Amino acid sequence: MSSTRTAVRTHWVAVRAMLIFTAVLGVAYTLVVTGIGQVVLPAQANGSVVRSGDEVVGSALIGQSFTDASGEPLPEWFQPRPSAAGDGYGGGASSGSNQGPENADLIAAIEERKAQVAEFNGVSEADVPADAVTASASGLDPHISPEYALLQVARVADERGLPESEVRELVESRIQARDLGYLGEPTVNVLQLNLALSELG
Repeated sequence: MSSTRTAVRTHWVAVRAMLIFTAVLGVAYTLVVTGIGQVVLPAQANGSVVRSGDEVVGSALIGQSFTDASGEPLPEWFQPRPSAAGDGYGGGASSGSNQGPENADLIAAIEERKAQVAEFNGVSEADVPADAVTASASGLDPHISPEYALLQVARVADERGLPESEVRELVESRIQARDLGYLGEPTVNVLQLNLALSELG
């Protein structure tokens, strides 16, 4: 009989511990961390959304394509780097191509992209930077290098009938420095750049 009582008491202790830890760690902790995030870093906590007026047009953390219905790049917009995520920047299919630097298919794709980028922007293939022809590891990178952004200035300015110097100045104003001054490389967020571009005309 005492062994039965001990077993019941032991099980009840385990159930109470489970309920307490569920309430503390599963509910209270989650609410506290969410609350801190909303107060301290509200933009990041809500997905770093980018708005145009009152409309959400994307996230500063996820790239997106600027193409027509057939998938062709629109010349009046700055173009992002290639994406291997789904059909291009598919948030549910984040991945790289998993092809090594000596993979014949990757080498062929890079050569093809280099020719396309050069022709699209009216430049030499030798001037095309690496990020213009290679996808990021996630396939969702919203940034391009300043070199790739500046490469596109003449085309965008011509398509929009804007002075090239004005578009170049816009790009230079959107260059984000290295994190903490030494981590990573300078970048340009394509979505934010194109939103600023739309305000120029």
